[in-house]
Amino acid sequence: MESQLSRDAAEAAPLAAGGALLPGFDDPVADAQAVFRATLQALSHPGRVIELAARSGVPRGLSPAMAAVLLTLADGDAPLWLPSGVGADVARFLRFHCGCRIMGRPGMAVFAAVPAGFEPPALADCHPGDPAYPDRSATLILEVASLTDGEPLRLAGPGIRDAQILRVAGLPAGFPAQWQENHRRFPLGVDVLLTSGRRLCGLPRTCRMEA
Repeated sequence: MESQLSRDAAEAAPLAAGGALLPGFDDPVADAQAVFRATLQALSHPGRVIELAARSGVPRGLSPAMAAVLLTLADGDAPLWLPSGVGADVARFLRFHCGCRIMGRPGMAVFAAVPAGFEPPALADCHPGDPAYPDRSATLILEVASLTDGEPLRLAGPGIRDAQILRVAGLPAGFPAQWQENHRRFPLGVDVLLTSGRRLCGLPRTCRMEA
């Protein structure tokens, strides 16, 4: 029985090059707290770009920021959706360190994570919450090419004085139009976290967007 359990654990564990176990955060408690505070700050101040300092193992296909956010937010009570074709090492890494379930459709997940190079779901296909519990909606975590270059987006709303200009490259085609519809559904709707390398930016459903 012991040898079988050892084999099961080895198969479930995410491996780095050379067969070593790919670690989570360097300091699990302090790093998770720091990333959680940064995520709250990003959502409280839409369009503000934040550099994450926490360090962790990063499975191939994820960025450091996306890995850090998922290590912090995903758990056994927060199922996750990943696009078809994301490497098996990513799913093993998240199951091992977070204990999260991987769902087959984005509408079934609390978090939908889309690494670079993959097609994101439409915002309308993610769970919008329900009128009694709008806070139970999904959060889309989307890797983009840059949070400092690209077409400017003008953001306004709670947490922004006058207006915030966000330059972002790599958003899916038609994203501003999708966002306008998402914003109109408030208090229902989806929140979005944009990641790029070690950078993070929040787009809560409360903010307005103009391309």
